[in-house]
Amino acid sequence: MPLVKNGKVVDDPYVRILDDAAIADDTSVIVPAARLLADAGEFVQRAGATGVLWQNDRNVSELSPHLDRLALVALVFPNFRDGRAYSQARILRERHHFRGELRATGQVLRDQFLFLIRAGFDAFEVTKSTDAAAFVETIHRYSVFYQPAGDGQAPVFRRRLSKAGTSRPIIEYLRS
Repeated sequence: MPLVKNGKVVDDPYVRILDDAAIADDTSVIVPAARLLADAGEFVQRAGATGVLWQNDRNVSELSPHLDRLALVALVFPNFRDGRAYSQARILRERHHFRGELRATGQVLRDQFLFLIRAGFDAFEVTKSTDAAAFVETIHRYSVFYQPAGDGQAPVFRRRLSKAGTSRPIIEYLRS
């Protein structure tokens, strides 16, 4: 399955581990949520990077005590109509200030790529090689956005305000 990260198709350095499989100390792994929560102490002492596969029907607040030790959170899209992982991504980025890799996995479709980026995702597992190529093209298509989002980009009105040199609240600026 191709992995798109930072606008490029890359090799995935992580290995997915089953619930009870042994883990090498220096290997970068993605473990299921239940295993991470049950064996959190085991993962603190590992030399390799640790990621978690988080289902979209779980509360991401359960992850908050572990986020400083996680290099990756992979949020699952079980089908293209289920968008709960978008909300999870924004919560992780904006409320919990997670700065590690946020990966979209599962039914990730090419027409969702821009929305995924705006929600805060920075890595994407895609099922088709053609989708990976389309994503690389899409990521560079837009440089200005009107809405604030989880990707950290300032919306265009904030850019305009900073260029105007005003620190007044937006409503006061618009009324003047």
